[in-house]
Amino acid sequence: MNSAKQNFRVQQWITLLSVVLFVAKIIAYYLTSSLAILSDALESIVNVLAGFIGLYSLFVAAKPRDTEHPYGHGKAEFVSAAAEGALIIAAGFLILYETLQNFIQHKSLEQLDTGLYVVAITAIVNYIAGYICINIGKKNNSLALQASGKHLQIDTWSTLIIIATLIIMLFTQLLWLDKVVALIMSLFIMYNGYKIIRKSLAGIMDEADMELLQRLVILLNKNRRTNWVDMHNLRVIKYGSVLHIDCHLTVPWYMNIHEAHLEIDMLTALIKAEFGDAIEMFVHTDGCLDFSCSICTKDDCDVRQHPFSKKVEWTLENIISNKKHQL
Repeated sequence: MNSAKQNFRVQQWITLLSVVLFVAKIIAYYLTSSLAILSDALESIVNVLAGFIGLYSLFVAAKPRDTEHPYGHGKAEFVSAAAEGALIIAAGFLILYETLQNFIQHKSLEQLDTGLYVVAITAIVNYIAGYICINIGKKNNSLALQASGKHLQIDTWSTLIIIATLIIMLFTQLLWLDKVVALIMSLFIMYNGYKIIRKSLAGIMDEADMELLQRLVILLNKNRRTNWVDMHNLRVIKYGSVLHIDCHLTVPWYMNIHEAHLEIDMLTALIKAEFGDAIEMFVHTDGCLDFSCSICTKDDCDVRQHPFSKKVEWTLENIISNKKHQL
């Protein structure tokens, strides 16, 4: 199963799970009239809506590239994540509104112990599902799956807070905690919605992923071949689960086209072994120049013009610049 199909299959299960957990929390709220549980339930309905949006975006992203979309449809995942973030913020405002309303029209709390058992089960299920979802999303470079997994785990932590609140209220009868926790949860939910929108907008605007670039630089330094005299203008663009990587690779000037292409194949295989098969490489080869000799580690070069002086270690700063390196 390729990564796009796996992403879609996982999102199907996540969407179904979100529906089941939402129904369970609504039942818990109906039994208890707890605003804290209501805040948990409203966050879950966002997960339901976000699940369906994510499902559609993964369906679109899995479509093969065509004439009108030469880079594929992966950007749909970023739009989906932005919509999910907006829904989370909307849920936060709704919880805030309900909490403020309850300060005016007080509702009594009932069957807190039953509500406690129900939300405890949903917390366990949410965390396991979120963990699986995030790991598969990272493996397949799917922002939509990672967003869904984070929603579930955010839901888990918020549910744990609700559980702690219910336990305290059961033993102390401090029922005003219900409103306070609901108020805090609304702000927490809105903040997490903002973070998801921020990340999705970064993807839409092709903002550089510095963490991913740093991983790539470490990999290249660790496995650098002597024929890879230098590298510069390294860039990575995300299109959903597909990574488009381009760079300029300096090789010995006397290599023929076949030999230079073999070096590109080795570079591509190295990166795919680390980041998966959803990689598209665009490598421009440059022949080395006179000033390259001083940084070239190739011992068996018969046409060296200058003695080797110092190996240039590739760093995040010097490898992304559009400039050949020299001492």
